[in-house]
Amino acid sequence: MKHNITALITAAGFSSRMGAFKPLLLYYGKSFLVNIIDKLNPICDKIVVVTGYKASLIETELKSLPENDKIQTVFNNNFKDGMFSSLQVGLNNSLDSDWILYHFIDQPNLQTKFYEDLFSQIEDSFDWIQPQFDQKSGHPILLNKRMISIISSLSKTSNLKEISSQTDIRKKYWNCNHPEILNDVDTVDNYIKLIM
Repeated sequence: MKHNITALITAAGFSSRMGAFKPLLLYYGKSFLVNIIDKLNPICDKIVVVTGYKASLIETELKSLPENDKIQTVFNNNFKDGMFSSLQVGLNNSLDSDWILYHFIDQPNLQTKFYEDLFSQIEDSFDWIQPQFDQKSGHPILLNKRMISIISSLSKTSNLKEISSQTDIRKKYWNCNHPEILNDVDTVDNYIKLIM
């Protein structure tokens, strides 16, 4: 069965600990954002990029790509409230999707094979599918469309940990062989490790 999958990339934050704007940092000659989009474009039905801080730079970066009807940007007026508010804005622009791939901007090194393997884990009896490596949960997470109303109803200062602890959400954890799911590129040291 073919599922309609939207990739939701959050690129609205300040990148304050990095000291540079994370979406446009380079990884193998391309920005983090373009690296991610290049891999998701062939396998997702839509790509939603949530902008906020320095939104115009994101728009300019996307204009450098070939014209693509799949890609849309949505501005989060509440981006100062944190990442959860960007997730809510993105989900409200993904209402026509069966599944949403919630993707952080600091994972440009995930391979196409990872996404293909993750998508093969889709089962409609679940609300939440999350990869694990070495018994640690990582990202990105697949969210069933049923999660949109649950997440949208919460305070914009909420977080995914609160939601994941709800016992009525049916979660599937997939033990994978992709250590990149644990990436968290928040500091210059993290970035140096990534590009070495």
